[in-house]
Amino acid sequence: MKPIISLPLAAALLSAASMAAAVATAPAAQAFDGKCYGIAKAGENDCGNAAGSHVCAGQSTVDYDGGEWKAVSSAEDCTRMGGAIEPFEGVNEKLSG
Repeated sequence: MKPIISLPLAAALLSAASMAAAVATAPAAQAFDGKCYGIAKAGENDCGNAAGSHVCAGQSTVDYDGGEWKAVSSAEDCTRMGGAIEPFEGVNEKLSG
């Protein structure tokens, strides 16, 4: 009697199952969308703010507002600049003081 599944097919299925298990157990990394909050001076923000009170660049009215953002290339760059990768209430005390 011939086996129903060939050896190469069985190996491929085992490999796919192993990769799926690895993905399922990997810790979820926080996605970075390029926005760095709390580093924009008034009038120098990139696009809308977190609160939704405006939708265009250059409309921020407060220096280092935690809801205003500028585009950066990485989360590490954002942190290095003193900003946050998530919006926050108030102003960035690290830069405004």
